[in-house]
Amino acid sequence: MKTTLHFIACLAPSLFALGGFNLTAAEAPARKPNIIFILADDYGNGEVSCYGADNYKTPNIDTLARSGIRYTHAYTAPLCGPSRALILTGRYAFRTGAVNQDQTGLFTPAAEIMMPKVLKPAGYVTSMIGKWGQLPLGPKDFGFDDYLAFKGSGIYWNTQDKGKTYVVNGDNRDLRDKEYMPEVMHQHLVEFITKHRNDPFYVYYSLSHVHTDILPTPDSAPNSTDLYGDNVTYMDKLVGKLVAELDRLKLRENTLVIFLGDNGTANGKADRATIGGRRFAGAKGSMLEGGALVPMIASWPGTVPAGKVSAELIDSTDFFPTFAALAGATLPENLHLDGHNFAPQLRGEKGRPRDWIFIQLAKMWYVREAHWKLNQAGELFDMSDAPFEDQLVPADTKDPAVIAARKRLQPVLDQLNPAGGILDEGDGTGRHANRKKKKGTTP
Repeated sequence: MKTTLHFIACLAPSLFALGGFNLTAAEAPARKPNIIFILADDYGNGEVSCYGADNYKTPNIDTLARSGIRYTHAYTAPLCGPSRALILTGRYAFRTGAVNQDQTGLFTPAAEIMMPKVLKPAGYVTSMIGKWGQLPLGPKDFGFDDYLAFKGSGIYWNTQDKGKTYVVNGDNRDLRDKEYMPEVMHQHLVEFITKHRNDPFYVYYSLSHVHTDILPTPDSAPNSTDLYGDNVTYMDKLVGKLVAELDRLKLRENTLVIFLGDNGTANGKADRATIGGRRFAGAKGSMLEGGALVPMIASWPGTVPAGKVSAELIDSTDFFPTFAALAGATLPENLHLDGHNFAPQLRGEKGRPRDWIFIQLAKMWYVREAHWKLNQAGELFDMSDAPFEDQLVPADTKDPAVIAARKRLQPVLDQLNPAGGILDEGDGTGRHANRKKKKGTTP
């Protein structure tokens, strides 16, 4: 009977006024929210106009931000493989082994549980679309019902070596001449949400943009001198097209859309990713602020407060428990999750904001609170001018504020004890586990 009432409530709430059902709208069972998680590749705050970017315009992403919450202190690992492992497992790298790009591919479904395995018993159908990256095996092995995946990163056209084929639910397909992979992904997404518009769904939408290779988009002028800007613009266009599809299917008010960067801007583009004429400290692969600070937007009309800017700390492990809470899903017993549930804040409630976030790459790590950062070497940084500068504080300072910050943060690192977990076996950059750092390269 409960299942029948839920079905009727989802399809035709007005029926509760008929046939002897006297439930009010407030009493009728609410449909579980859809969740679409958009993950942009190598995309930092300095490339989003609503964050104040000097050189890029992103009107659709800006509109998404105005419809919800724009976060100014969201963090994830500075490289894509470790970052994606954090997002999908809710666990820090020293627990999963995702401490560098290569070791990220070594954990197994028996050892680590990803988001779809938790959402499925709660009635969700799930899809992974796009880059699977350095993650192990395939999306199906970790519980996704549906997937479209390509090899490598930054796949756009079949002129690229890794862009000639892609896989849809185990079926190898050729990317045809003049087919644009981001549009193929978008079409798969539209077909998935259309098919499952009457079911709660979760989509992990892992974009090609704006990872290299930087190639012309279908909208690029023949002699474009700014292909990178073209790619940012096209990604923004895809975000707008997705929202338009949700509106068309009348799913917008029951869908939480999260937009996140998977790490900071790539080194070759960081000089241009300025805000107010200032470059960020660090970039992709760096343990400075620009490596881990990423744009994050949460939009869910009618639920998430519109037009809000939040300085609350968000750690990318937080998505796992938050999505589970929104879905009414049961978290696995005996699973040590590092994420904090911020679902109450999404609903406009006070919740319990984080006091600190933790970032690790290889044998480097730090814990950061609103104004201070302490790393594995015991170095304390004043972050009052972040993201433009990480100011190293003299070790012998007598400043009471500095002493108090160290007393707060050191116990956090001691309790986490990253050195007691799975260790990095790589070259120290976080990029490789089994290859020596090439002469002349930078992390």
